[in-house]
Amino acid sequence: MRLLKYIQEHKIKSGVFLIILIWYYFSLPKQLFDEPTSTVIESSEGDLLGAQIAEDEQWRFPHNYSIPIKFQECILEFEDGYFYKHPGFNPVSIAKAFWQNINSHKIKRGGSTLTQQVIRLSRKGKRRTYFEKFIETILATRLELRHSKSKILALYGSNAPFGGNVVGLDMASWRYFGRSPSELSWAESATLAVLPNAPSLIYPGKNQERLLIKRNRLLKKLFNKGKIEELTYKLAIEEGLPQKPFALPQIAPHLLQKINKQSKGERVKTTIEFGLQNRVNEIVKNHHNKLKQNQIHNIAVLVIDVKSRRVLAYTGNSPTNSTHQKDVDIIDKPRSTGSILKPFLYAGMLDSGDLLPNTLVADVPTQIANYNPKNFDMQYDGAVPASRALSRSLNVPAVRMLQQFGLDRFHHYLKELNLRDIKYNANHYGLSLILGGAESNLWDLCKSYASLSSTINHYDETQGKYYTNEFVEPIFMANSKVDFGTFSKEKTVFDAGSIYMTYKSLKEVNRPEGEENWEFFDSSKEIAWKTGTSFGFRDAWAIGTTKDYVVGVWVGNADGEGRPGLVGLSTAGPILFDVFDVLPKSDWFTQPFDELSRISICKKSGYRASEICNEKDSIFVQRAGLQTKPCPHHFRVHLDENSQYQVNSSCYPISKMKHTNWFVLPPLMEFYYQAKNPTYQTLPKFNEDCLSEGKSKMAFIYPKETMKVFLPKNFEEHTNQLVFRLAHSTVGMKVFWYLNADFIGTTQTFHEMAIMAQKGTHIITALDEQGNELKRSIEIAE
Repeated sequence: MRLLKYIQEHKIKSGVFLIILIWYYFSLPKQLFDEPTSTVIESSEGDLLGAQIAEDEQWRFPHNYSIPIKFQECILEFEDGYFYKHPGFNPVSIAKAFWQNINSHKIKRGGSTLTQQVIRLSRKGKRRTYFEKFIETILATRLELRHSKSKILALYGSNAPFGGNVVGLDMASWRYFGRSPSELSWAESATLAVLPNAPSLIYPGKNQERLLIKRNRLLKKLFNKGKIEELTYKLAIEEGLPQKPFALPQIAPHLLQKINKQSKGERVKTTIEFGLQNRVNEIVKNHHNKLKQNQIHNIAVLVIDVKSRRVLAYTGNSPTNSTHQKDVDIIDKPRSTGSILKPFLYAGMLDSGDLLPNTLVADVPTQIANYNPKNFDMQYDGAVPASRALSRSLNVPAVRMLQQFGLDRFHHYLKELNLRDIKYNANHYGLSLILGGAESNLWDLCKSYASLSSTINHYDETQGKYYTNEFVEPIFMANSKVDFGTFSKEKTVFDAGSIYMTYKSLKEVNRPEGEENWEFFDSSKEIAWKTGTSFGFRDAWAIGTTKDYVVGVWVGNADGEGRPGLVGLSTAGPILFDVFDVLPKSDWFTQPFDELSRISICKKSGYRASEICNEKDSIFVQRAGLQTKPCPHHFRVHLDENSQYQVNSSCYPISKMKHTNWFVLPPLMEFYYQAKNPTYQTLPKFNEDCLSEGKSKMAFIYPKETMKVFLPKNFEEHTNQLVFRLAHSTVGMKVFWYLNADFIGTTQTFHEMAIMAQKGTHIITALDEQGNELKRSIEIAE
């Protein structure tokens, strides 16, 4: 009541007081410091991985509200011994400073508290006048009402100048001592405490004596007041001063680039494991030193935790130089895929029931329209189990499998995997899609392998369920969390059984012919892994996975220059296994029995066993495999009583026939298969008195269908002959050759015919003794 009465009686005074009160309340800006800050990234353990300078070219870390106790004691003793007792200003200090400045006729002493210094720093260096000091004092009291003492101290630590373009305790600690403030000694903390008072003292090689006197004087005060003990004091004053600035850690510079684009000026805690990142960097450095001898300059490595999808190591490039584009982050750049997509085709064919793991697929010279794929070693196996074709990364079987499966179907699977660099429709890529005709990046590929691995893990953990958002993006921010979606009984892309069988094939570490670098690999490691090499030796890939980790490696030149020897197996593979060596040991995947069925297969062909398969095996296959067709390569044949010839009822008594089951491949497959498989038995030829009842027994090796042939000339400028080759399933059978309608010769056992043909279109005809006929049209150009 008295207050209301006073206000009514003194309205003007009360109004003025209210205006002053309102001004006082709003006098302090809501945000004291709005200068740009550096982007800073830390490991999952809190260690500094790297930082990028602020936009104003100052090294100013984002505000840190944690000040180490040693620096607190030093700065309070040096600048403001009554910090925890005053309301923002110290009248005694101000009076002493005023008296000393009057007597000396110049500003010699400030008398400011740390709170007032925070205000002065926030007002960006206004002139030091008595009026400005008065404003600072008012604002300091307001700051004391807004924030706690510890936060005011933290504001000072984050914004105080430490010489040059170094602002804040965090940056000063790294710049002058090469480590974080919490790791500084008493002498180092005291050195930094005296610097904001005279930041010019820190320049290397200058003012060392003055800086040493100031530091030791502070250490003496700390000792006299019992803040440090005698031994600590004696050891501290013996420590030297910093002589040169330290470079900031740049342990994950390319991840820093990525984070700077979306969290500029922030302090970001990442998922990177500090020790692992350092070890991966060292591995990359060692391999770069070897590979650069062959002018291969760039390497990228990505490590992902399968269960959490956290990125554990991110090395975007090798420690090369600017000429070789060391600053380019290769991990998210599109590159030719080589063979790295083959496991997705294999898994897709298993998943759809088009294939069983060991089904024989053709590996023979192939011409599909104008596309003529070849294996890396330029050889052919005739027929090879699909799983073996995958583990050996054979190109021809892969192309033929893709043609069988369907280009559009496979392209659909790749889009489901969200491989973002596959931007065009299926026809744009054609069958070369499986051999590197498309581009992808290390991030997307590792994400896909991690998702496949996680599918098996989740299927086991949930007793037969899938997650709707299994193919989720990996994360590198520590505060992020992956959302796998909800449970579902339906697969996301591939079922767990198909993925498991694919990994089982990729786990097979088989030595290719003539590969000298296989000593790098330990076949005892249970790792599903795949390599890839792009056309022209421009990109080398290796991606491997265990139950817990995915490691992806790319090797090449950022500018796309190809180099001989730039092969996934010999360049990226050794890096992959070196990285796995520094990761914790991981178990193999749990077999998803509910997605698998045990069936009887033909041991020789890998197809579902028919009743005429002599050798059978019982294996687990994906459930969709139950719908695959039975073995097409076993036939019931009739032999004479000596098993020397095939016979039939037109020439031989049925009572004397021997009936047996025979494994038979088509002629062209057989031609190459028997060269690699000496135990393969060809069918006995028909008795000459019998009529042949069967399919065609021969096939052209060369030329391929509707092909255009250019006849080269020798050194004497004479046109070379053209050589035709034929495979026949019956040993010793005669074949008669015709060019157009003209007979040109006979072959037996080895069916090769050399001709000299004129320019134009020709028909080649091959006719065997039993009347089987083949025709082939070719165009000859000069």
